[in-house]
Amino acid sequence: MSDGHKPVVLIVEDEPDVAETYNLWLASDYDVRMAHDGDEGLDELDETVDVVLLDRMMPGLSGDEVLQQIRDRGFDCRVAMVTAVEPDFDILEMGFDAYLCKPIKSDQLYETVSNLLDRSAYDDLLQEYYSLVEKRATLEATKSSAELEDNEEYVELRDRIETLRDDLSDSLGGIGSDEDFIATLRGLSDVEEQ
Repeated sequence: MSDGHKPVVLIVEDEPDVAETYNLWLASDYDVRMAHDGDEGLDELDETVDVVLLDRMMPGLSGDEVLQQIRDRGFDCRVAMVTAVEPDFDILEMGFDAYLCKPIKSDQLYETVSNLLDRSAYDDLLQEYYSLVEKRATLEATKSSAELEDNEEYVELRDRIETLRDDLSDSLGGIGSDEDFIATLRGLSDVEEQ
């Protein structure tokens, strides 16, 4: 994201009405590009794109395949899956930064884009932490405690988050919970912006 220019948001959504709605919600503060399938989304993607809003279920290339290509090609953009697909444990292997289940509201979409742009300023370790916390929260909202505890990958995810939080907390002076940790980081980024 360069100074003086609006951040670029790429919407990859096969339903034109939905894509246009997202565009209307975001266009006042962001430079919005739209693509109506995965191939078109990849064609629109370049190093100026800051955030991609990506539907999972599209004809042709699925959102999952587009996400994999974004990561394989080394683009340094944040990606939010915006989809009607209920999350399952397969999301643990995916390289997204946020996962929103449709239908969504304008303030939810706007806040997600804003948070992802804030995260872009953080280093790789912090980005990994945020991404893992997002995955954990997504699964915890849709899976039972028993399902979570029975899934080895989820347990590993939880342990990795704990390790990262401890490492990052040590460098920030000892912060306890994820909520306190995230609040502290947001406070630091607000100070940096002033």
